Amino acid sequence: MIWDDKGFLVSKFKYNENSVIADFFTLNHGKCSGIIFGATSNKIKGYLQIGNLFHLNCSIKNESKIGSFKVEIINSITPLFFNDRKKLHCITAAMSMIKLLTAENQKNYEIFDVIKELFIILKNEDWIKNYILWELNLLKLVGYDLELKKIANKEFKNDKIQYFVENSNTKKFIPSFLIETNNKDIKINELINGFKLVTNYLEKNILIPNNINQPIQRTDFINLIK
Repeated sequence: MIWDDKGFLVSKFKYNENSVIADFFTLNHGKCSGIIFGATSNKIKGYLQIGNLFHLNCSIKNESKIGSFKVEIINSITPLFFNDRKKLHCITAAMSMIKLLTAENQKNYEIFDVIKELFIILKNEDWIKNYILWELNLLKLVGYDLELKKIANKEFKNDKIQYFVENSNTKKFIPSFLIETNNKDIKINELINGFKLVTNYLEKNILIPNNINQPIQRTDFINLIK
């Protein structure tokens, strides 16, 4: 079977001296894995960056075996952020979430579009806040909607509104920017609490039930933000 598509590079790891196994999230075929032969050549390795958009020619000789990709760069997006370590880590964190939360070979135009939105977010001033909202939207698209606005209670304290959920007489506070998404000038501790909320939800509903760990790329990114 041979097909052509376009896709964002989600992950890659060394297969042998000259090749890598890569995951792409494609427009018409969803998340797909394959070998890129000659990936360490000077012609390819310079633009084979996580997050870049490629034209793909996929060849699968046997459905029980991994296929191979021939790739051509469409949009070299990630190098635009080479001078910003936090944003580079954000890209790899986001792609690790795409890999974690999506199934193989299942087309999903909304997921493809949400990847495109990531690179718009990174150009904005409030990009960290908007990235956390991006993660929540991604979770919603794959069937894990937190529905924070529906479950949140609110109270006034020190002339400010505080949002919380209450369970077994315990209050868990929700950073206000997750409810009032137009908020600006978010303090770093609020952002970290936003990440913690998403992390706890991930662990409870996805990671622990499936006996898998949080992507190290996401952990590294959050540690860099602190």
